[in-house]
Amino acid sequence: MTLLIGGLLLFTVAHLFPGACPGPRKQLVDKLGSNPYRGLFTLVIVASLAIIVFGWKAAPPANLYTAPLHSGPIMSALVFVAFVLFVASQSKTNIRRFVRHPQMAAVLFWSAAHLLANGETRSVILFGGLGIWAIVEMLLCNRRDGTWQKPAPVAKSLDAVTLAIAAVGFALIWYFHQAIFGAPA
Repeated sequence: MTLLIGGLLLFTVAHLFPGACPGPRKQLVDKLGSNPYRGLFTLVIVASLAIIVFGWKAAPPANLYTAPLHSGPIMSALVFVAFVLFVASQSKTNIRRFVRHPQMAAVLFWSAAHLLANGETRSVILFGGLGIWAIVEMLLCNRRDGTWQKPAPVAKSLDAVTLAIAAVGFALIWYFHQAIFGAPA
């Protein structure tokens, strides 16, 4: 469990650093340069993800609670919303006019869905930890960025493309979830 928690903490600290410590981040970028800083950031994130995966596999699951009955459709809906929000975070869409931080909101929906379905210790640590990180990250970004300037409306066809891409991604992950993650969707 220590490896899982360590990887999650490394992931969280690396992501919170820019928002929580803008001065030291700027000093580091000035010292290293923008691209080397990005490379170092990416390396730390990839390392943290590897540690999380190894920690997950090494952690013995102990049941904390039983998933609610009939949570499958709710979980699927939450994960689909997470896919839509994640895709919206990467493109111009009207969703961005209503959700300030679609990528962090996607993580929050995804983690909530997985907490509904998984009640063992390692799941609660991983999905709960990532959900808490998403909330803290949104708060730090709000503090750093100030008042939200909503984007201008865009063509509804861009929303349709976002939904289509999210639906395809959701369907692929749902279909291959067992093979990739070792558990049925």
